Amino acid sequence: MLQTLRVHHPERHPPPVQSPRSEAELLGRTRAFAGCTLAEVAASAGVALPAEPARAKGFVGTLVERALFVCPKPGAAGPDLAELGIEIKTIPLAAGGQPRESTFVCTLPLGRLEHDTWETSAVRKKLARVLWVPVEHDRALAFGARRLGAAWLWSPSEAEDATLRADWDAVQRLVLRGAVETLDARLGTALQVRPKARHGGMRVRAPGEGEVPTSTMPRGFYLRATFTAAIVRACYPSAQ
Repeated sequence: MLQTLRVHHPERHPPPVQSPRSEAELLGRTRAFAGCTLAEVAASAGVALPAEPARAKGFVGTLVERALFVCPKPGAAGPDLAELGIEIKTIPLAAGGQPRESTFVCTLPLGRLEHDTWETSAVRKKLARVLWVPVEHDRALAFGARRLGAAWLWSPSEAEDATLRADWDAVQRLVLRGAVETLDARLGTALQVRPKARHGGMRVRAPGEGEVPTSTMPRGFYLRATFTAAIVRACYPSAQ
């Protein structure tokens, strides 16, 4: 899906010096990199490519944010570009446009979930408006030779929002019931819960049986690849 993109030269476009002030400006900045390789974008942003990309999880997302001059606050519950209410997500696509993996949304706040509703949840805030930035993911290509595609903006439809809400509600019920250890990647149609920790020894507090807190591994909310694949099919062709 990325082969038809016109190649730009990011070195001819100096990096911006302030955050985008509108959706149009954000899209314009992102599409200036459409067709560029990760090596070209990294050079434009003054960033070195990782020596071991497989160990540099999250590098592409951080690179795109830096190239766009978007500086999200670490651990913030809201979207990356808070002023515009927009979250930025890179999505690795195979040659046929199929997402290669699930998409991380945010950490699952096990200790605070009882105070949340779907409307106030970090998941809904993050996904209310998303800038999707496709990234070529052909395993035959060197990491730096993979290209960015044309970005597009997306907000959940009523049906998509209802599906996301049902999944979130199911997770909340299990957590508040003290059944956090039953959460696994099989639960959910659009959202899934998976471990999210730098190492296996990390632990956080969570509700346990009989209202006795327990210690468990941190977890995160992810969008299933089947859910993002439907978004790509519906939105990406028109974004090129």
